[in-house]
Amino acid sequence: MWFVDEAVISVKAGDGGNGCISFRREKYVPKGGPDGGDGGDGGSVILRGSGHLQTLADYIYKRRYQAERGQHGMGKNRHGKKGTDVILLVPLGTDVFDALTGERLGEILQEGQELVGSRGGKGGKGNARFATPVEQAPRRAELGESGEERTLRLVLRLLADIGIVGLPNAGKSTLLKVLTAAKPKVADYPFTTLSPNLGVINEQDFRFTVADMPGIIKGAHEGRGLGLRFLRHIERTKMIVYVVDASGHDPQEDFATLQKELQLYDPSLLQRPALLVLNKIDLVDGELAKINTEMPSIQVSALYSINIQKLRTLIKDIFPRHG
Repeated sequence: MWFVDEAVISVKAGDGGNGCISFRREKYVPKGGPDGGDGGDGGSVILRGSGHLQTLADYIYKRRYQAERGQHGMGKNRHGKKGTDVILLVPLGTDVFDALTGERLGEILQEGQELVGSRGGKGGKGNARFATPVEQAPRRAELGESGEERTLRLVLRLLADIGIVGLPNAGKSTLLKVLTAAKPKVADYPFTTLSPNLGVINEQDFRFTVADMPGIIKGAHEGRGLGLRFLRHIERTKMIVYVVDASGHDPQEDFATLQKELQLYDPSLLQRPALLVLNKIDLVDGELAKINTEMPSIQVSALYSINIQKLRTLIKDIFPRHG
């Protein structure tokens, strides 16, 4: 499935039905009373969270959605039927904005959680509602209100427990593959990963969702490379795993670049529990480079599954249990 993490759609709620002006016509009742029913409320456009979706691709092909209008009121105090709502399923982690004002309308984080994108118009009152002892035969009714019309911007930020970040070709996708059941594209050239990949570390006593982020490069926070577009997917993670190529030219500089880009994008990311993974130790001849950091670290070979089980255990130990 083509990964789409942003979409703009137009939504129009249904108008409310008009109230009815009607009077009873009964045998032997020369002046029947008012019996005009109310109009039905218009349907709303509602966004609902679905754990079965991982992309906003559906909203690239269809961009306009309109709910049904309410039925008009009828005589004999019959009220109009409410218009049918339109339900739009979105992946968990979707932020919803008013595209014209920039106002953040809310976020959808849980299965079945709903957010009203545009509210249906209220149905008008029929003339039966206006009868009083003074005015026993009102000849007036209300028109239905117009339904809201909005342009919405949907922005997906993945819901993952752990985010894997690293420079291009550091072995992030291979690491995700051996840690989880995911099947990302793997090759020996930069920018193999063009969209985030999700996997699950699933063992007897713990289960974590892991996201492999597309390669970050120096200047990613300014829009260079692929980093800026996907950095926001790290925002909701509770833990960050830095992957550095141990066989690279300068692993210390690579690690510093990753931390700097995350700091420039959102300084709070550096306050989260983190782990440094020195990957590709199978390609290193001689002594491994030492990384100057206080965070826990481990040396692995994702390609040959060296120390992968130890890595799973370390992730379990470091992962925050609260918050």
